[in-house]
Amino acid sequence: MATEREFKITVEPAWELPAVDGAVEAGPPVSREQLATYYDTADLRLARAGASLRYRDDDGWTVKLPAGEPGPGRLVRHEHVFGGAPGTPPAAALELVAARVRTGRLTPVVRLHTLRRTAVLRAASGPDGPAGPSPSRSEGPAGARPDLGILTDDVCTVVDGPRPATFREIEIELAPDADDHAVDDLVAALRRSGTGAPDPTPKVVRALGPTATEPSELLVHPVPRPPTVDAVIRHALSDAVAKLVVADPVARLGDDIEGVHQARVATRRLRSHLRTFGPLLDPEWAEGLREEIGWLADELGAVRDADVLRARIEDRVAGLDEEDRAAAAPIVERLVADQAAARTVLLDGMRSPRYLTLLDHLVDAAQRPRVVARVERDDAATLRDLVRRPWNRLRDAVRDLPDVPPDPALHAVRIKAKRARYAAEVMEPAFGRPARDFAKALTRVQDVLGEHQDAVVAGRWLRATALTLGDAGAVYAAGELGAVERAAADASRAAWPKAWTAASRGRLRRWL
Repeated sequence: MATEREFKITVEPAWELPAVDGAVEAGPPVSREQLATYYDTADLRLARAGASLRYRDDDGWTVKLPAGEPGPGRLVRHEHVFGGAPGTPPAAALELVAARVRTGRLTPVVRLHTLRRTAVLRAASGPDGPAGPSPSRSEGPAGARPDLGILTDDVCTVVDGPRPATFREIEIELAPDADDHAVDDLVAALRRSGTGAPDPTPKVVRALGPTATEPSELLVHPVPRPPTVDAVIRHALSDAVAKLVVADPVARLGDDIEGVHQARVATRRLRSHLRTFGPLLDPEWAEGLREEIGWLADELGAVRDADVLRARIEDRVAGLDEEDRAAAAPIVERLVADQAAARTVLLDGMRSPRYLTLLDHLVDAAQRPRVVARVERDDAATLRDLVRRPWNRLRDAVRDLPDVPPDPALHAVRIKAKRARYAAEVMEPAFGRPARDFAKALTRVQDVLGEHQDAVVAGRWLRATALTLGDAGAVYAAGELGAVERAAADASRAAWPKAWTAASRGRLRRWL
């Protein structure tokens, strides 16, 4: 995977690629022709979501996925390139767009012929030039000026698509180590040469026309002022669904454990939101969604728990003496095997029709939540009531704890703290800083009890695993690690009352 940083600029047909401008120098252009076929659903789910799947005759299959919000003229996308012949997209490419396509059917939607000229862009010569080399980057041997990126001049013609069109655009693709500030000088230099304004619209969107510019069904709905109950519900669900879809390809690739983590958080938020807003929703609809999300959350949770446990114990192993580190190798091997097994189950689930159907239902729920209860009270009072309910459950659970609460009881408090936190967070667009501050205080309770639970789980796993190892050195290492986890559990057990005292201060709930 590569991260592509592009700046697109409109130009008139008569514009000529400048050889030199005061800020930058453009090397001699190289020309070639390309023919690209873009795939999408009939309703253009990929294009509308800022993603694309294409086959191009000179570099095979490419998937581009958005990486953050576009800026003025700026596109930042994750680019994944695959081999393969034209016709049927490779399975690996299809997986990366699966969450955006869901149960839709991919077909060719446009073919684009491009006459392309490219030139290397370099900082202008002379130490006093208006865009001298960035001081954070080396000029290379013999004072060579660093490459700032590639300037691409494309004349594109729709060969087969919804409408005939020819257009021209300039792209600047920054070098991986180029200073972001350099683009300001590049754009200014090009504007002086007669280009138009920066415009981040991708080629495929230009080629497909107005339908491709319609809002995506993955749009996160804003909350108006004054806030309404319906708007807060739509915002909460659409935000969590969008985050799940964004995390999907990262979770599938497995290169970054944050993919599974963020997907799991999104499912937990969705289940929590459906619970929080439950009194206002169609109960059968909401419970059916919660049950299916629960299936996905369990599969994501198994991988996430394995990721956390492995990282935690590997960190503990690194702190052992050299001899004990070597003896702990079978423990780490077991962790790796458990992690791989959980990931296999997750990927099977994510490749199943059940998962894609669930995503369809979630996207629909985010756009059209089934709000059935209408109350006479004003919207703000109703929203506050929805936060009080999980808070009251959390407060009562803490009050019911014995002087020395057992581990499961503290874990139950953590779960209730998380639900109260999610309920407060989702009200931030309506109530602003008071809701945010309350959620932050609850997050600290959740975090310290989360550390306690992680230590307890690690200790239990080490104890159970030690009984199966059959290696005295490994068993001894497991005992050492278990003692460390016991100490960590005790420390977090001692720390959590302070976090609770801070979170339960009355001033944090004045807005309620």
